[in-house]
Amino acid sequence: MAVADVPDGRTPLVLVAGWSGPVHRTALSLLGDGRVGTVVIHHDLGQLREGVVRRTVTTGSVEAPEVRTEILELAHGCVSCTLRHDLLPLLRRLHARSSVDRIVLELDHALEPEAVCWAIEHVPVVGVVGQLDGPAVRDVRVDAVVTCLDAGEWWLAATGDDDLDDDRTVAQVAVGQVAFADALVVDDDTGEPWLSHRLRAVLARLAPGAPISGTPDAAALLPLIPADARRGRIFGTHAPLLRGGPPLHAEHGVSLVEFTARRPFHPGRLHEAIDVLLDGVVTARGRMWLATRSDVALWLESAGGGLRVASADRWLAAMTEDELAAADDERRAMAALGWDERFGDRDTSLVVLVHDADPDAVTGALDWALLTERELADESAWSTWEDPFGEFHEDPCADPDPVGRIAGAGLGTEQRSADHRSAEHRNTNGETKR
Repeated sequence: MAVADVPDGRTPLVLVAGWSGPVHRTALSLLGDGRVGTVVIHHDLGQLREGVVRRTVTTGSVEAPEVRTEILELAHGCVSCTLRHDLLPLLRRLHARSSVDRIVLELDHALEPEAVCWAIEHVPVVGVVGQLDGPAVRDVRVDAVVTCLDAGEWWLAATGDDDLDDDRTVAQVAVGQVAFADALVVDDDTGEPWLSHRLRAVLARLAPGAPISGTPDAAALLPLIPADARRGRIFGTHAPLLRGGPPLHAEHGVSLVEFTARRPFHPGRLHEAIDVLLDGVVTARGRMWLATRSDVALWLESAGGGLRVASADRWLAAMTEDELAAADDERRAMAALGWDERFGDRDTSLVVLVHDADPDAVTGALDWALLTERELADESAWSTWEDPFGEFHEDPCADPDPVGRIAGAGLGTEQRSADHRSAEHRNTNGETKR
């Protein structure tokens, strides 16, 4: 169901997220802004693997909060189940209460707000008494996403290569929480001026236009969010990568590198070159055209020392007439502006946010991975090349419906991905590369 199709007597929803920083205080600050009908919901996922989730509901005021805690036991200990069986139905039930004027979700530190917003819009909620079956977007609308971070802790998380136990990296979560934010609460009192300056330069490019506050007061921050802020919207593979007008100049060693190409990557050379996106890089993201996969656009997304490549959607040029008729009108119009007689809308468009890498080295490595003129002319040979991106696996808790992607929000609705790590991945000869 499209948001535009939903009547707007919905309950406003604010998401407060963060790998580090004052998430709890920021969420509770919304109890003190004069709206007596605010409810703060928190699901503690610390014991999720044991099938136990601690749900806290807080009402009242900052000075005198009323807290109710309930222990939930799930048949399957996963984020997907928590959302489907408790959080999403709870949002719909709270909307039906006349005493609730606003809902605040204080997200567990391991939750990515993009995944939660996607579930709110797309995952059907069934069996709620007195309500038609359908997604929670029928009853709630995302007014803002606020992300909190402690500068020192976030920097270590966002530039490291630590793994979580659900096929994600810590960097993926930390970076994704900031990139999806409409506003930021930042504690940057690190005692190291270089880090504070570099962090601010990264935030300006990762979440352009998001107001930043040094105090956990969401009530004062929300009115500063621009009218054109994201507010929970999920963008597709072919949406612009530089939304919000981020600064394009270098600052304190931080800069955005744009890479575009109208010829495909050679799979073997790209696999060799891909480490350039994992050293001195905060994040890289965008769509790719791989010669061995001319029917589908691939989505690449990296954070810190981890990188993921996944099938995204079909190129318009590879669609059947029925598929093309159902394609998004805006996408078709944009593709028509640059349509190639031979290859149609196929292209590569990547944006790389570097903090300690040479932009020319990044561009040079990616250029080297593209097909040469001779290779481009011999299209019949492309399908014979070894494809190291062909070994896919399913994410944990993968389901027939796309909510199984909750563990990896950056992948769109796909559940299959190929993972790479800067510390170790295999090249086309099967050897270990470091």
